[in-house]
Amino acid sequence: MQILVDRGKCQSYGNCVVAEPRVFDLDEDGIVKVLVEAPSEELREQVKFAVLDCPARALQLEG
Repeated sequence: MQILVDRGKCQSYGNCVVAEPRVFDLDEDGIVKVLVEAPSEELREQVKFAVLDCPARALQLEG
């Protein structure tokens, strides 16, 4: 599983960080950054939730 980020769409809501802070964070400009680009299977469900919970649709999963 690979996380794809469209930084231009990110609106700094932070839902992804709340859903899975081990994988997502916000940078100094408030834009999402991925801490773990290929999360383990153990984190899969929370990462999927974080992607679906993004109101700006700035996140996607591949693989």
